Amino acid sequence: MIDIAVIDYNAGNVRSVLYALERLGIAATLTADPKRIATADKVIFPGVGEAAGTMQHLRERGLDEVIKGLTQPVLGICLGMQLLCAHSEEGDTTCLGLIPQQVLRFRPHAGEKVPHMGWNTIGQLNSGLFSPDLVDQYVYFVHSYYVEPGPYTIAVTDYVQPFSAAVQKDNFYATQFHPEKSAQAGARILKNFIDL
Repeated sequence: MIDIAVIDYNAGNVRSVLYALERLGIAATLTADPKRIATADKVIFPGVGEAAGTMQHLRERGLDEVIKGLTQPVLGICLGMQLLCAHSEEGDTTCLGLIPQQVLRFRPHAGEKVPHMGWNTIGQLNSGLFSPDLVDQYVYFVHSYYVEPGPYTIAVTDYVQPFSAAVQKDNFYATQFHPEKSAQAGARILKNFIDL
């Protein structure tokens, strides 16, 4: 049986990830124990919250170094994706630096609302995280900050401008959207991650 650790820290939305996995018949452990996280087969790093305070929380508990040392597949979600990057404009925050990208604040130019909240399609899929049937499927976003398309981009969405809906570097995968709130498409993405 596959061993999945969901990192427990001061971020919202952690329980909905556990429920989404339960719906797939997958048991996961919510934990902040460094040894438990380090030895899991797969690790999920979810999050809803604010970058600076969350990074401080991770550093105070040594979880930043635990995450940096992981060699198994890791899935960052929303704030989890942003914290895997190098730096965030939110609170001028130095992040984990595992994906060398900058996290920028949306600057609407045509009356778009921020945060970007709701359903948008994903395209330009380029990873084992995404099966072919996921092209142009709708997934659910809630965010005010984004990562520009770059060398680590594995999915793109357009809101205000094109941005990275998902990124990957080595064993670190991450989605800006919430697969746990993205109905059947999100369930497929979580299952694809488990099957990596």
